[in-house]
Amino acid sequence: MTATLPDTTIQIPKIISVDDHLVEPAHLWQTWLPERYKAAGPRVERRGIGSMKHIGGGSYEQTFTDDGPQADCWVYEDLVYINKRHVAAVGFERDLMGMLPITYDEMRPGCYEPKARLADMDMNWVDKSLNFPTFPRFCGQTFSEGRDKDLGLACVQAYNDYTIEEWCGDSGGRLIPLALIPLWDAELAAAEVRRNADRGCHAVCFSEIPAHLGLPSIHSGSWDPFFRACEETQTVINMHIGSSSRMPATSADAPNAVAASLSFNNAMASMSDWMFSGKLVQFPGLTLAYSEGQMGWIPYILERADDVWRDHRAWAGVKDLVPEPPSTYYYSNIYCCFFKDRHGLANLDIVGEDNVTFETDYPHTDSTWPDTKALAEEMFAGLSQPLVDKIVRGNAARMLHLAND
Repeated sequence: MTATLPDTTIQIPKIISVDDHLVEPAHLWQTWLPERYKAAGPRVERRGIGSMKHIGGGSYEQTFTDDGPQADCWVYEDLVYINKRHVAAVGFERDLMGMLPITYDEMRPGCYEPKARLADMDMNWVDKSLNFPTFPRFCGQTFSEGRDKDLGLACVQAYNDYTIEEWCGDSGGRLIPLALIPLWDAELAAAEVRRNADRGCHAVCFSEIPAHLGLPSIHSGSWDPFFRACEETQTVINMHIGSSSRMPATSADAPNAVAASLSFNNAMASMSDWMFSGKLVQFPGLTLAYSEGQMGWIPYILERADDVWRDHRAWAGVKDLVPEPPSTYYYSNIYCCFFKDRHGLANLDIVGEDNVTFETDYPHTDSTWPDTKALAEEMFAGLSQPLVDKIVRGNAARMLHLAND
């Protein structure tokens, strides 16, 4: 008689995705800005595109021509931001997800319309979703770089009002608000964190390396009012790759695939900065989240940081600043996230099963939509059900203070 083996098939619970993206609808600032700012605020114009080339960070070389392919463009002060297909990529075949101009008519409505997004989430086995901005860039650099800071503050607040009240408002908690701050003023940033926390928003965007934006470093003390506000309101600081407007690169003539392959490098550099900064000693209740950085690199950087702390702290400036091995602060304060990372999954004992969250990256070219559940079943085969539950939703619910029912 043949023994019956137990069924070890895992079940993928409904996903909480901690990194997706919102393509702002054309009406956003013209609806949500105070009347006195609407004329100068961001607006959408349809233009013909002559040429477009990415030259790094948020900068492009671009020309316009009446008879070129059409794009819906955001116009703000001297900036003309062209909506691009690889940013609103879902629904296109893989080889058609190019750096090409696109109109709202050509986008899948889930990119910018909340009810359509919820339908696309249903198709992809996603329960809840945290979304980063597009036109403001990943932490609001667009408004920080603008000349008129009063207008910039109004634009930041209008974005947050829209996100909380319209984008997330009728979603039954499935769309999770993620706020911007005025990066140029830490006191104003703290006030904005508190304003949004009072109405249920406990996640905020920040730069992985603010010094790359010409802003004070996290070591300077300048950001302490913002950090204190985040700690006191249990607001998670979310740092997306590219939120320092500088992607890792080799040579100017290297294809974009090189930078895309090295994109985790900024998260690795930023995490090193934070672990040695002393800020997680000063503000032990802070929670940091690294978005789209993957996790396969984490075991080595934790090992290296701890070795540096043990062997070099007497001269390296951290003997009194960081009393415990740096990895201590990673395990207690920091979350990573991934969508495809088999190497990281093979090293979860070091990455930390309580530090890992999951994402779908809708609607970018990296997105696993609409096949995320099937990919997850394949990736997580061999893991225990309790561990899968943590990765797919439990850790994210804890990080974002959500009910995990």
